[in-house]
Amino acid sequence: MSDAKPSGETIDAHQHYWRYDAAGYPWIDESMAVIRRDFLPRDAKCEMDRAGIGGTIAVQARQTLEETRWLLDLAREHPFVRGVVGWIDLQQDVDAQLAGFAEDRALAGVRHIVQAEPDGFLQRPRFLSGVARLEPAGLAYDILVYARQLPQAIEFARRFPRQRFVLDHLGKPDVRGGEFDGWRQGLRELAALPNVCCKLSGLVTEADWHGWTPGQLRPYLDAALDAFGPDRIMIGSDWPVCLVAATYAEVIALVRDAVDEYSPAEQQRMLGGTAREFWNLGGL
Repeated sequence: MSDAKPSGETIDAHQHYWRYDAAGYPWIDESMAVIRRDFLPRDAKCEMDRAGIGGTIAVQARQTLEETRWLLDLAREHPFVRGVVGWIDLQQDVDAQLAGFAEDRALAGVRHIVQAEPDGFLQRPRFLSGVARLEPAGLAYDILVYARQLPQAIEFARRFPRQRFVLDHLGKPDVRGGEFDGWRQGLRELAALPNVCCKLSGLVTEADWHGWTPGQLRPYLDAALDAFGPDRIMIGSDWPVCLVAATYAEVIALVRDAVDEYSPAEQQRMLGGTAREFWNLGGL
């Protein structure tokens, strides 16, 4: 472990914001009561300051154009929100939707919540046609799938060798159920595609919310680091969803500890450099 500290702004590559209402967020059930309230950039900034995080990427949580516009408004109001991964309907009128955001440089990428879709969704012709419009527009795409969907995600990403992809939450392995070997193999196959990056995020909520330990999660983090290498890794909190299982500080400490054995230059990449390059955030 090096005593030298990485330089450059640290970026949390995965946060969400919302004004809570039960109808709009039906997935936040009673077991997640702690996040049944508003979470806004000012709330995140307090946690980020304490953890030494300088910037963040806001990621969609609802599949509406209204939310995408709202997140972009928040990014204009709060400069530490360096970029937005929004949602557009990739199955219809993609170019027209993108034209509506053409002047907004904060829109850095797009995500669809594929984990909630039926098998075969990533092979739908209309969805594939929509994704094909992202690379010419300079937009990245976040892959959100469960581990069982990784084979479909691999086939999907292979279709677009020039499109920038990032895997959210390490492909959501079933940590509670002890899944590891099959997930790791799928992760390695996805990592073999040079246009795919990975976020060290979201693991605490895939484990037992009240019984996880850093030692239990470390093999998953190490497997992702080994598969993607420091040049294609970024850290993320998945705040505020993470709060059902851990504090913001605990999540950031977990991922920081995982990268601490790397050189200062490699840590700088993983803690911020990869995110800046991936989302074209400029010289932040």
